[in-house]
Amino acid sequence: MASPRAPAPAADSAPPRPDLGAWMTTHGPRLRRYFTRRAPRADAEDLVQDVFLRVQAAQLDEPIVEVERYLFTVAHNVLISRARRLGVRAAELRRSFAEWSEAAEDLSPERIVGARQDYARAMAVIERLPPRTRMAFRLNRMEDLSYGAIAERMGISKDSVKELLRRANTHLDQALKGA
Repeated sequence: MASPRAPAPAADSAPPRPDLGAWMTTHGPRLRRYFTRRAPRADAEDLVQDVFLRVQAAQLDEPIVEVERYLFTVAHNVLISRARRLGVRAAELRRSFAEWSEAAEDLSPERIVGARQDYARAMAVIERLPPRTRMAFRLNRMEDLSYGAIAERMGISKDSVKELLRRANTHLDQALKGA
């Protein structure tokens, strides 16, 4: 297959940069039609832009003689890249669905009841914590606040927050291990 580019110019002259605006006006509609026949209509405009982005980014060392042929070669490569990306994405979705399905299959009624009992036990332990310790724990674990934010809200130092959370975790660990 012959190259859509011309032979290399003399060493002292740089190839002229493509006139992308003119090419978009001239060849854009045909590229859109090309893509709408091969991909979802909603993706056609993005694919055309991908073609011109690739042309703009190309480090051409020779002028393009057969512009249309060159653009459609790039368009074909854009479709190949898209198909590969979609294939990888589909494989990832299948894999994550399979993992989710396996996890869901492991959720026997006994496990669900056990998890609910563990949750109720943990909540009871949290309710029995001293008020400041319980408040620091809830702000950190349930409201996802940082030590600094908890310290500011409670009017204490970060070190005090760390100590309260250490106590809460120790208390929880002891109570739940003994259960």
